[in-house]
Parts: sequence; C-alpha cells; structure tokens
Amino acid sequence: MKNLGYYNGEYGLLEEMKIPMNDRVCYFGDGVYDATYSRNHVIFALDEHIERFFNSAGLLRIKIPYSKEELKEILKDMVKKVDCGEQFVYWQVTRGTAMRNHAFPDTPANLWITLKPANIKDMSEKAKLITLEDTRFLHCNIKTLNLLPSVIAAQKTEEAGCQEAVFHRGDRVTECAHSNVSIIKDGIFKTAPADNLILPGIARAHIIKMCKKFEIPVNETAFTLKELMEADEVVVTSSGQFCITACEIDGKPVGGKAPEIIKKLQDALLNEFLEETKEE
Repeated sequence: MKNLGYYNGEYGLLEEMKIPMNDRVCYFGDGVYDATYSRNHVIFALDEHIERFFNSAGLLRIKIPYSKEELKEILKDMVKKVDCGEQFVYWQVTRGTAMRNHAFPDTPANLWITLKPANIKDMSEKAKLITLEDTRFLHCNIKTLNLLPSVIAAQKTEEAGCQEAVFHRGDRVTECAHSNVSIIKDGIFKTAPADNLILPGIARAHIIKMCKKFEIPVNETAFTLKELMEADEVVVTSSGQFCITACEIDGKPVGGKAPEIIKKLQDALLNEFLEETKEE
C-alpha cells in the first residue's frame, strides 16, 4: 500500500481510517506530534524525535501509553508495511477520548501514526520568504497540535508566492511557520536560542553539530530583522529540508554571499542522512 494510518493499534489506508468524534483533538487540539522521514524503510534521527515527542507530551502532562522503545518499535514496524521506502513519518498523541470538558479526562491517551510517500527536498533550491509578527502563545518549545497561527502564516506565504514565513516578536526573529531560521554573517552561524519562543528543531541541532565539526563558530543568541536582511546567508532548516537558503525576503534580495560554507554544510547533512538510512 502507498500510505498507511494507525489509531490505537488499528491500521489501514489513510482515506479509510476513522476516529471517534470525542477524541480531544477534535475539540481542543489537545495533543502533541512529531515527524521525520524514512528512506529504505529506515526512519531518520528517530531517537532524537522520540525524545522531543516525550518532552512535549510531558510539558502538557499527557501520559504516552508506551515506553520510548515500544513506540520506536511500532513506528519501525509501520514503515515496513508500506510499499515505498521513502516516507513522511508522522505521529501524534492526544489526551484521550471523552465527552467535551476542558479539564483532563481520566482516560488513556490515543496514538495516531500516518505514513505517506515523500522525499526530502532538494537543498539547491532557493526559498522566498515573508516576515510576519509572531502572535503565537509563549510555549513554542512544545510541538503542540494547536497550529492555527502557522496555518494562517502558510496561507499568507502561498498567497505571496513564497515558500516560508519568518516570525518575529517586535524586532527579534524567532523561527519560521514550520521550520527554524538562522543566519551566517562574517563566517559565524547565528541561530536563536532554544528557549520557549522556538521549537528546538532536530535539523537545527544537526546543522549546529556540523558547524562545530567544521570549526564554524556558532552563536546561539537572538538576532534582529535588520541582521536577517543583512546576513551573508539566511538558512531555513527542518526535517524535510536540512539546509535551504533564502534568496528573497519581503521582495528584497538576501544572502548568496557564503556559498562555500553552505555547500559544505549541505553535503555533510545529506551524507549523514544517506548513511543513517542506507539499506539494511
């Protein structure tokens, strides 16, 4: 089969799966999620994504009904059930199923998994970005299912003919609508601190690791919109696009001044992915 869905132990084609109306995700978006990619039926950076998933659930006091190892085995088993080895692997846990009530129900949490064919993006492609005021809540470090601000930002991005929106709180750049954003200036890789205003991206962590490997200085402090526009390179990172650079922000040209550094990082990140997901 091409795609696959899972809900509390039952699985089938995504278009045929059904869930209870009283799952709290329907009323409150009461849950957390994580996602990565697989190649050759091998899930990339699974341990890191599972750690972040459990951390997000813990911060919302959601009790995942599996251990980390049990969940990893469920995901590994699921990716082997689909025909294509290259998949977008997504999973989420919701607080449970109960009649609508804001307070927590005394019911077990629900586990969802969805798989669909997908490849990581070509890192040679340049991105056009827009900037938007960050009006989200103050717990952006939790990978919650409450994504309406990102949905609205994604729609504005599409209407502008761009690929991603950069959020900012006043003059401070935080992150993008569904990725992290960093800059390179004078040979230094600068990225926002992993505080409550950004999601600690797995791809962000990997590119920091590669910078340190190549002795590229890393500065994890907040940067401004002015610094963003004047950067030698603007870098967007996510699980599906390890290191994409921007060529335009709000219609103005940006970046393109440190191609050697970018190529070195892109090659290293791609090789890491290919090595970890090679055929078993």
